[in-house]
Amino acid sequence: MAWNRRDAVRAAAVTLALTGLAGLTGCSDDSSPSSVASKAASAVASIGAQATGAIASATAEAGRKLDDVKNGVDAKDAVRLGTPATDSAGRSTVEVTADNTDGSAKSFAVQVEFKDEGGNLLDTVVVTVSDVPSHKSATATARSNRELSGGVKTTVGTALRY
Repeated sequence: MAWNRRDAVRAAAVTLALTGLAGLTGCSDDSSPSSVASKAASAVASIGAQATGAIASATAEAGRKLDDVKNGVDAKDAVRLGTPATDSAGRSTVEVTADNTDGSAKSFAVQVEFKDEGGNLLDTVVVTVSDVPSHKSATATARSNRELSGGVKTTVGTALRY
C-alpha cells in the first residue's frame, strides 16, 4: 500500500499515544510500552494490508468491466476530467466528459484513477458515458469505492469508445 504523509502521521500518533498510555498505567509484562507499540504497529500494518486489498479488488473489477467492452477503440484523447470533489458520503468524485467525434452515437467506458499527491494509486473505478450523440459531448460522474483522505488527484487510466 502507498501511504501518504497523513497516514504516516496518524500511525505515529497512535503508536505514541498507546505507548504513552501504557507507560502511565504501570503495565505488567503483557502490556509493556514495547509490547503496546508492537501491537499498535501490527494494527497499522493490518489496516495497510486491508487498504492494499481494496485497491487490488478495485483494480481487478475495473479490468473486468473494461474486458466486457466489445469492439472498443482507444478514446483517451476524447475524455477529460473535471476537478475532484468530495460528496456528502465522503467519497471522492470527478466529472467525466466524453467527446464523440464519430458519425454515430457511441458510449465510452472510462477508467478513472484516484491518486494521492505523490501519484500513488488510492482507488480506481470505471464509469460509462452512455449513448453520446454524434459530434456531441456528454458527462458522467466517477465516484470512488470508499472514502479517500488527503489531497486527491484523478487521471484517466483507460478510455474506450464503443
